Amino acid sequence: MHEASVEQHAVEQLVAEIEAMDLDALRSFWRAHYGAPPPLRSTPLLRRLLAWRVQAQAFGGLDADTRKALSKSGPVQPEGRQLGIGARLTRIWKGREVTVVVEEQGFRWEDQLFPSLSAAATAIAGTRWNGPRFFGLRDS
Repeated sequence: MHEASVEQHAVEQLVAEIEAMDLDALRSFWRAHYGAPPPLRSTPLLRRLLAWRVQAQAFGGLDADTRKALSKSGPVQPEGRQLGIGARLTRIWKGREVTVVVEEQGFRWEDQLFPSLSAAATAIAGTRWNGPRFFGLRDS
């Protein structure tokens, strides 16, 4: 078997093993190979990150053109900002109408400015929420 195909097979096998790992096993694997794991509770997301890292280590990461394009793209804008300054997102929460207004610096609910729609939704609900989902901008 050619050396490249042996390495390809080994990486494919490792990625398959990662797919079967639970959250604790993923964190242990990450810690053993890359240091402290990211503080994620999402097993599917941690699997994807770890599988990408294993493949990037074996075959190389992003090419120079992709890295350059990503560096030009600028900071990621919080979801909901594309609605435009002044847009109002309203929903009924626990029998009360709540409204968040999109501003240049973030999302305003009552007299408080939040950096993301999720931060505003979490403050409103008193528990962690995905802002776009809370306001019906997406189904899941």
